[in-house]
Formats: sequence, C-alpha cells, structure tokens
Amino acid sequence: MADSNYMLDLYHRVTSWPAGHWIFSKLFANKAPYFATISPLVTELRPNYCEVRFRKRRRVHNHIKTVHVIAIANALEMAMGALAEASIPKHLRWIPKGMTVDYTAKATSDIRAVAETNAEDWKPGDLPVKVTAYREDGTVVVVGTILLYVSEKPKRS
Repeated sequence: MADSNYMLDLYHRVTSWPAGHWIFSKLFANKAPYFATISPLVTELRPNYCEVRFRKRRRVHNHIKTVHVIAIANALEMAMGALAEASIPKHLRWIPKGMTVDYTAKATSDIRAVAETNAEDWKPGDLPVKVTAYREDGTVVVVGTILLYVSEKPKRS
C-alpha cells in the first residue's frame, strides 16, 4: 500500500470541514457525472472499504415505488470506485471488467451501499470487489461483485 494516497488525503481534508462529506461526494461524483443522478453521500472511506448512502425519493423509484436496482448499482459502483482509488498501490492501475448482482429484498427505504476488498488482493490480475446494499433496517437488498482488472502502470520514459 502506498504511504500517501491522493484520494484518502482529499477525503480526510475535505470531510473535516462543515458539510465536508457532502462536498467530497460532489467532488467525487464529478469524476463520473452519472454518479450524481442518485445524489450520493460518501459517509466512510478507508483503504479497502467505502460506504455510500442515498435517499429513497421519487427520482430513484421503479414502477412499484421501491428503489430501482440500477440506482443501487450506481451507488455500488461509486463505492467501488472510491475504494479502488483509496486502496490501490501507486504502481498499479485498475479498470472495471464486470458486475454481477443479486436482488435479495425490496429496497423500500434509503440505501447504504458498501464496497469491500482485502489489502492482499491488490496485485495484477482479476480482483473481485464485494458489494452489498442495505435498507435502513439492515436488510440486504442487493449483493454482488464488481470485477476489476488490475495491472502495472506503464513505465514512463
């Protein structure tokens, strides 16, 4: 693991300000603007772990007025991206390769999306990132894996 990580440094610096979690979430969502469609809030970020929350409201509903699984997948992908940026050693790079999710319960409340890895898994090759989304009562509504491909950064000449 790198001694200093830009993403973690930014997270710790910005979240020490008033409304810092909201500001950091806006900055990070700007990296991939589609993230902003769910109005996410990064509530916790550390190496190999990220938690993103978003509110159940009409704009994320499906036809039965529960949270649409694509909105949940968006939050899970944001959590994975922040986790990857906060965790990857400096000599490596990553790209998402695929996502599999299972819907396990109706998403009838605000959502907490979590991405998790193990520090020892950050090496070249495939890296499965465990992703889980929870209702406010703790019920798991989506569980899955986002597969990353990790490789060495090219040497600069």
